[in-house]
Amino acid sequence: MDIHSHLLPSIDDGSKNLNDTVDLLTQLKQLGFAQFITTPHVTTGVWDNTKDGILSKLKETQDYLISENQDFFIRAAAEYILDAQFTELVLNKKILTLKENLVLVEMSYLNPPLQLFDLIFEMQIAGYVPLLAHPERYGFYHNNFSEFSRLKNAGCKFQLNLLSTMGYYGPAVAECAEKLLKNGMIDFVGSDVHHQKHIDAFSQRIILKEATALRNAIANNDFFRI
Repeated sequence: MDIHSHLLPSIDDGSKNLNDTVDLLTQLKQLGFAQFITTPHVTTGVWDNTKDGILSKLKETQDYLISENQDFFIRAAAEYILDAQFTELVLNKKILTLKENLVLVEMSYLNPPLQLFDLIFEMQIAGYVPLLAHPERYGFYHNNFSEFSRLKNAGCKFQLNLLSTMGYYGPAVAECAEKLLKNGMIDFVGSDVHHQKHIDAFSQRIILKEATALRNAIANNDFFRI
């Protein structure tokens, strides 16, 4: 069960077209993924995707898969950047959730938003639970690990990128991933596949010293199965 990917065609920096989508889905299925919740970016001024637009693109993709006799179980949510515009979406209930009230969110890789905890609070007031995508990739927290605990205490759940455990994003990210797993902070995992290079990287071995916590997080993804 994959809950984080960019497989809808020509909607963000992921799949380029419907053929690309089929190719990526086929290879992910060969890797063992049976169901998919794909999560296009919603980033103001960059990827101005909307709830209705994403659902329309999902329908187009599902119809194409059926017409091509492709047997894939694919749903859609979104990966929302935490910014001021996101608050408006929350207040207006224009959010696509992964399941129930879980919302996949991300931050800039340069620095966290100044209003980060206010945004988290606004989400919770509106009835949503933030699931922070790839926390291990936020380098500004690598030497300030207590901020991860602060986020967890504020009600955030964490989703680990599987490629982080293979060293794809570098040793510092892999080390942070292992520390988060060791401390029991990772709730779910995702592929975050955008393109063929990501698929190819899954041929690498996991470089974690101990993988029990990773296996548990992978098993947690069953929560999203239908």
